[in-house]
Amino acid sequence: MSQEKSIWANPLTIKEQVQIIKKLLPFVKPYKWYFTGAITCIGLVSVINVLLPRIIQNFMNHHLNQAKTTWQTLIFFAAIYFGVTVLKAISQFLQQYLYGVGSDYIEIDLRHKLYVHLHSLGMRYFDQNASGSLLSRMTNDTQAIFQIWQLFMLILMGFFAMLTAFIAMFATNHKIAIIMLIFVPILLLAIMYYQRLSTRIYGSIREKLSQLNAKLAESINGIKVIQNFRQEMRMEKEFGVVNDSYRAARVRMIKTESLLLNPLIDLFYGLGIAIVLLLFGVEAQTTVMAAGTIYAFVSYLETFYNPINEIMMQLAPFQDGSVASVRVMNILADTEYAPQQAKDAQGKITAGKIEFKHVTFGYTKEQPILKDLSFTAYPGQTIALVGHTGSGKSSTINALMRFYEFQSGEILLDGQPIRTIPMSELRQKMGLVLQESFMFYGDITSNIRMFNETISDEEVRQAAEFVQANRFIEKLPGQYHEPVTENGATFSAGEKQLLNFARTIVTKPKILILDEATANIDTETETLIQAALAKMRRNRTTIAIAHRLSTIQDADLILVLDQGVVVEQGTHRQLMALQGQYYKLYKLQGKGSD
Repeated sequence: MSQEKSIWANPLTIKEQVQIIKKLLPFVKPYKWYFTGAITCIGLVSVINVLLPRIIQNFMNHHLNQAKTTWQTLIFFAAIYFGVTVLKAISQFLQQYLYGVGSDYIEIDLRHKLYVHLHSLGMRYFDQNASGSLLSRMTNDTQAIFQIWQLFMLILMGFFAMLTAFIAMFATNHKIAIIMLIFVPILLLAIMYYQRLSTRIYGSIREKLSQLNAKLAESINGIKVIQNFRQEMRMEKEFGVVNDSYRAARVRMIKTESLLLNPLIDLFYGLGIAIVLLLFGVEAQTTVMAAGTIYAFVSYLETFYNPINEIMMQLAPFQDGSVASVRVMNILADTEYAPQQAKDAQGKITAGKIEFKHVTFGYTKEQPILKDLSFTAYPGQTIALVGHTGSGKSSTINALMRFYEFQSGEILLDGQPIRTIPMSELRQKMGLVLQESFMFYGDITSNIRMFNETISDEEVRQAAEFVQANRFIEKLPGQYHEPVTENGATFSAGEKQLLNFARTIVTKPKILILDEATANIDTETETLIQAALAKMRRNRTTIAIAHRLSTIQDADLILVLDQGVVVEQGTHRQLMALQGQYYKLYKLQGKGSD
């Protein structure tokens, strides 16, 4: 929360915004022709905006004041004006279309690169960043960057419009046009003042909105505790304070926009017209002044002022896009990559022997979790890891699965350093079953084969039968094609875990890793799962983290971990006879005497 607060509370400097734009420019390059076409159309629209008043000026000065203006003349000027207006409409369409499509392509490319980059980062990055924040950056922030391109387009449109309008005014009456330039410095000062004020207020609004969302999330997620401890009044008061603070910030923005947008620009525009009419009136005392000329000059003056209001309205959202860009670029700049294998890695896993040799590992170098850990799991053996929370069980799995890089020591698979084995080989020959089973949208078959079309339907059925998942699958209306909704919401925890087993076993792994695979399973389903696990472990090297010690009594070796160190090891009977830490853990679970 504090990080998000600081980034919104302090508006970015011009230098920082320039740096952001430089980082975004590489994404523009592949679609430069879209923007080139859009800029060409912007220039064409600006020229047309000069031509239209000139057509009216010519008609008023040379034809409208004549007593007998022919129908041919009226139709000619009407047709010319309409034709140029159609050309303007086409140019505006192309301008908006090309710029919009180009901006969308950039957004899509940026989001895709962000997605790919996220999947290249290591687990440590996801430990340090909330999934909700990352999701917001992937969706809202990449979309908010459009505000930057929108302001660029408005600036280009404004530049072309003001330039061509001034040239036209100068060509119409160069003296009055030069006098009109006195307003430019005043307008620039107004824009700069509005930019500084609005971005500060807008940052405050975003900060208050972030606090409001946090308070809402706390209230909704903790509703049971709030009602149980009768905290409704306190939460209501706290929410009221944050809500009022947000409202006050919004009112400040409304006041600022009400004063400095339309009223201010309209004031300058009205003052400009008054001065133009006064100056033309002075000249009319000594020379004949055509009405069409005055009309054209006033039209150019309007064209000169129109873009300023739109640009100022976009300055505050531009801050939103700038901050969003910082958040996105921070992800792309992060190099907390997943552990890398050796460039010439060609090793193969054939038997499944696992050796930890003096392995030290920690999620930070300053705080090691595993300390000089050594053990060997021979092919076909089951090694169980037990211990209190924080003892290093999951850390052992994380190091073995290469989710994290270990700091020192060596992990060998079939006598080969783990870094010399390609990641694809590790993932294919090592099957991991987690405590929580995640299901994807699709059907049962696609979730078992994990969208790998090289796995046949028959292999899917054999895997389901192997772990006894077929018992409930074949009772479903769609059987193996039964739809799976979000995270398998229509299946029980036990059914999802059996599907998870089938998903793992269908790849025929040499090494099986069980991370508290039965922790959330009811007693009735556990019998099925234990039978499935017994079959899965056969002829495979298995590393099992055990929550229920009764599930690993038949393990070939049990390692009791405490603060990353093996304090006891042996079979179930040996450890029970020792009456040490394992014995105490077993008794705590109410198993009685052995």
